[in-house]
Amino acid sequence: MYSVLIVVHIITCVLLVLTVLLQQGKGAEIGAVFGSSDTIFGSAGPASFLHKLTTGLAVVFMVSSLVLTYLSAHKVEDSVMQDVQVTTSPVTTEPVTTVIPEPVETTPAPVTEVEEPVQGSGEKTNVLDDDSQPKRN
Repeated sequence: MYSVLIVVHIITCVLLVLTVLLQQGKGAEIGAVFGSSDTIFGSAGPASFLHKLTTGLAVVFMVSSLVLTYLSAHKVEDSVMQDVQVTTSPVTTEPVTTVIPEPVETTPAPVTEVEEPVQGSGEKTNVLDDDSQPKRN
């Protein structure tokens, strides 16, 4: 039912576009491409026939649009999971205990001596070699 209505709606859309393009306008219209349309549609011309056809197609378009909107909003789809049984685990009433580890403070060891090479020699000297340390002989 739904797919048939979609096909009818699409055909109606195409026919509605064609009838609107065939109607006589104020400027150059596509109806003039097909030659004299007075003889095809009768002595009254295409105005009354195309007007009635356009009105009918517009009504069919509006009704099919509303029905498709209603059906798509209330569409029930089959699920792959509809036959699967859901199992639930029993609910436990025991409190959950959380163990929080105590923070461990780590302090870096103090730097007492830094050795840097003296330029021009391959020996390492003490950078902290000032009055705060006793001099070695």
